[in-house]
Amino acid sequence: MTGSEHTVLVVLRGNSGSGKSSIAAALRARYGRGLALVGQDNLRRTVLRERDTDGAAAIGLIDTVARYALDHGFHVVVEGILSAARYGPMLGRLAADHRGRTRLYYLDVDLVETLHRHALRPQATEFTSEDMAGWYVGGDLLPGGVERVIGQDSTLEQSVDRILDDTGLTPPGWTPVS
Repeated sequence: MTGSEHTVLVVLRGNSGSGKSSIAAALRARYGRGLALVGQDNLRRTVLRERDTDGAAAIGLIDTVARYALDHGFHVVVEGILSAARYGPMLGRLAADHRGRTRLYYLDVDLVETLHRHALRPQATEFTSEDMAGWYVGGDLLPGGVERVIGQDSTLEQSVDRILDDTGLTPPGWTPVS
């Protein structure tokens, strides 16, 4: 078991460029201290400088960092592409072991919109449209219907409000936008 009945675990999954990192950053900005961001890109690409392969060390590192933060009273947002085939078993165990509220989200953004969003990102020159299209996997949902789908028509603010409302992560003075 990990965390406590008071901790919240949020998992944000979706294709590259779908808005996961933006939502995670906005959640932290709205919530404030006490919310840990566990980003797949940071741990895999920056900390380990590892390719995303089956059995990669990053899978266990993401799990370990999330559990450590939860066990120390932080709410946690795990975000990344986190493909269902490669990361699904770890995410399933993490969600099952978490004592508090857990919500998993999949950002369902089609390839055309993904490419449009990518062109607006600061790292747009790091990856080509061909790279993005090669990585794209539509509808990569975890088995069992455990994820709440956020469609591409949901604005950043709407997505953040929805997650804060769903999870009960209510910063002081926050009221849901209905």
